[in-house]
Amino acid sequence: MAKLQRILKILVCIGLLATYLGCAATPQSASTGQFVDDSVITTKVKAAILEEPSLKSLQISVETFKGVVQLSGFVDSAQSVKKAGEVAGQVAGVISVKNDLTVK
Repeated sequence: MAKLQRILKILVCIGLLATYLGCAATPQSASTGQFVDDSVITTKVKAAILEEPSLKSLQISVETFKGVVQLSGFVDSAQSVKKAGEVAGQVAGVISVKNDLTVK
Protein backbone atom coordinates (compact mmCIF):
# COMPACT_ATOMS: atom_id res chain seq x y z
CA MET A 1 0.00 0.00 0.00
CA ALA A 2 2.83 2.41 0.89
CA LYS A 3 4.51 1.60 -2.42
CA LEU A 4 1.33 2.50 -4.34
CA GLN A 5 1.05 5.85 -2.53
CA ARG A 6 4.68 6.60 -3.30
CA ILE A 7 4.16 5.85 -7.00
CA LEU A 8 1.04 8.07 -7.08
CA LYS A 9 2.95 10.94 -5.42
CA ILE A 10 5.71 10.64 -8.00
CA LEU A 11 3.18 10.62 -10.86
CA VAL A 12 1.42 13.69 -9.47
CA CYS A 13 4.75 15.52 -9.17
CA ILE A 14 5.65 14.62 -12.75
CA GLY A 15 2.23 15.83 -13.94
CA LEU A 16 2.58 19.14 -12.10
CA LEU A 17 6.09 19.64 -13.42
CA ALA A 18 4.97 18.94 -16.99
CA THR A 19 2.10 21.41 -16.62
CA TYR A 20 4.41 24.08 -15.25
CA LEU A 21 6.98 23.63 -18.02
CA GLY A 22 4.25 23.65 -20.66
CA CYS A 23 3.35 27.23 -19.68
CA ALA A 24 6.93 28.49 -19.54
CA ALA A 25 8.24 30.92 -22.13
CA THR A 26 11.08 30.13 -24.48
CA PRO A 27 12.85 32.44 -26.94
CA GLN A 28 10.63 31.09 -29.74
CA SER A 29 7.31 30.96 -27.85
CA ALA A 30 5.44 33.08 -25.36
CA SER A 31 4.05 31.96 -22.04
CA THR A 32 0.30 31.96 -21.51
CA GLY A 33 0.47 35.32 -19.74
CA GLN A 34 2.61 36.86 -22.47
CA PHE A 35 0.20 35.55 -25.11
CA VAL A 36 -2.71 37.27 -23.36
CA ASP A 37 -0.69 40.49 -22.98
CA ASP A 38 0.25 40.40 -26.66
CA SER A 39 -3.40 39.90 -27.62
CA VAL A 40 -4.37 42.98 -25.61
CA ILE A 41 -1.61 45.04 -27.23
CA THR A 42 -2.67 43.87 -30.71
CA THR A 43 -6.26 44.90 -30.00
CA LYS A 44 -5.19 48.31 -28.70
CA VAL A 45 -2.97 48.94 -31.74
CA LYS A 46 -5.76 47.94 -34.13
CA ALA A 47 -8.16 50.28 -32.30
CA ALA A 48 -5.66 53.14 -32.44
CA ILE A 49 -5.13 52.63 -36.17
CA LEU A 50 -8.88 52.44 -36.72
CA GLU A 51 -9.33 55.78 -34.93
CA GLU A 52 -6.74 57.44 -37.17
CA PRO A 53 -8.73 58.88 -40.10
CA SER A 54 -5.76 59.07 -42.49
CA LEU A 55 -5.14 55.30 -42.37
CA LYS A 56 -7.09 52.56 -44.17
CA SER A 57 -7.10 50.14 -41.29
CA LEU A 58 -8.55 47.18 -43.21
CA GLN A 59 -5.35 46.99 -45.25
CA ILE A 60 -3.05 46.94 -42.20
CA SER A 61 -2.35 43.70 -40.36
CA VAL A 62 -1.07 43.80 -36.77
CA GLU A 63 0.78 41.01 -34.96
CA THR A 64 2.46 41.16 -31.56
CA PHE A 65 5.10 38.89 -30.01
CA LYS A 66 6.53 39.70 -26.58
CA GLY A 67 5.58 43.38 -26.92
CA VAL A 68 7.08 43.83 -30.38
CA VAL A 69 4.40 44.92 -32.85
CA GLN A 70 4.72 44.02 -36.52
CA LEU A 71 2.71 46.00 -39.05
CA SER A 72 2.21 44.57 -42.52
CA GLY A 73 -0.01 45.25 -45.48
CA PHE A 74 -0.48 48.02 -47.99
CA VAL A 75 -0.97 51.77 -47.64
CA ASP A 76 -1.28 54.61 -50.15
CA SER A 77 1.71 56.77 -49.20
CA ALA A 78 4.98 56.97 -47.33
CA GLN A 79 3.28 59.34 -44.86
CA SER A 80 0.79 56.57 -44.04
CA VAL A 81 3.66 54.15 -43.36
CA LYS A 82 5.23 56.64 -40.97
CA LYS A 83 1.91 57.56 -39.31
CA ALA A 84 0.96 53.92 -38.70
CA GLY A 85 4.33 53.30 -37.04
CA GLU A 86 3.91 56.37 -34.85
CA VAL A 87 0.37 55.40 -33.84
CA ALA A 88 1.43 51.85 -32.97
CA GLY A 89 4.44 53.06 -30.99
CA GLN A 90 2.27 55.26 -28.78
CA VAL A 91 0.16 52.35 -27.49
CA ALA A 92 0.88 51.31 -23.90
CA GLY A 93 2.85 48.07 -23.65
CA VAL A 94 4.50 48.32 -27.07
CA ILE A 95 8.24 47.74 -26.75
CA SER A 96 9.07 48.39 -30.41
CA VAL A 97 7.43 48.49 -33.83
CA LYS A 98 8.59 46.55 -36.88
CA ASN A 99 6.99 48.45 -39.73
CA ASP A 100 6.72 46.21 -42.81
CA LEU A 101 4.02 48.27 -44.54
CA THR A 102 4.34 48.62 -48.29
CA VAL A 103 3.29 51.58 -50.42
CA LYS A 104 1.17 50.39 -53.34
